[in-house]
Amino acid sequence: MKLKEVLDKTIQFYRDKKIESPKLEAEWLFSSVLKLDRVQLYLKFDQPIKEEELQTLRDGIKRRIAGEPLAYITGSRGFYGYEFKVTPDVLIPRPETETLVEKALEKIKALTQDSVRVLDLGCGSGCIGLTVAKKDLRVKVDLIDLSAKALEVAQENAKTLKVLEQCQFVNKDAREFLKSTNETYDVILANPPYIPPNDPQVEDNVKKFEPHLALFAPQGTSALKEWSTLAVDKLGDTGFMMMEMGYDQGPEMKNHFENLKVFTKVEVIQDLSQKDRIISGEIHG
Repeated sequence: MKLKEVLDKTIQFYRDKKIESPKLEAEWLFSSVLKLDRVQLYLKFDQPIKEEELQTLRDGIKRRIAGEPLAYITGSRGFYGYEFKVTPDVLIPRPETETLVEKALEKIKALTQDSVRVLDLGCGSGCIGLTVAKKDLRVKVDLIDLSAKALEVAQENAKTLKVLEQCQFVNKDAREFLKSTNETYDVILANPPYIPPNDPQVEDNVKKFEPHLALFAPQGTSALKEWSTLAVDKLGDTGFMMMEMGYDQGPEMKNHFENLKVFTKVEVIQDLSQKDRIISGEIHG
């Protein structure tokens, strides 16, 4: 069978099964399996597909129809212009988190020191800390995660991005790390679990396939509050802290950051959908 024939059938099959963005999803799967750019899929549409490739595609299509996220099937997800390895041990990077990285980089750029100490709490795939390190060579980042398997993924991503020498990895619960470390940081970043356990808006497939440890927190804001309360003592005299949060948690987290009595500036930052997404606190010397 030729590439175009199989691709067209897959797109139609996805449409019939109500897969969102069927064309795009099919192209991503085919690109991953056939090791071709999406543009090349149409430049090589007459290319025969080998039997083993066809079987791999069938397996992937079957998993996708069963609800498994495409990123776990292909083993990667694009984030901030880079490709990150992902496994079911880590949360799939979301576009909303790119807002945190973008705003953090803007503030890091304004820092004048030769070396910038960054802490990435609950790093997962490492998409936050590693992207910041890749974009600014002054950055030295400590990546913390309770999951040893998640840290293995982050280390592989650091190697791929060629930032391994800028990184340290610590297999520890974020709270325990903050209680035990004597280090201070210029920048503290995190995407903590912030979804209440019984939130009806969480998709079934997210609950089924993605790590609950990285998603859910009692009362939603409990990890955000605990991590930030412990983390403020680890910030330098001119540091800043940014954490991703739920779209409806802005007022509560702004009040919490202000009550920490440390920050000279606290703000809620919206994502590209104009939803509250980042809580930010800065200390100006």
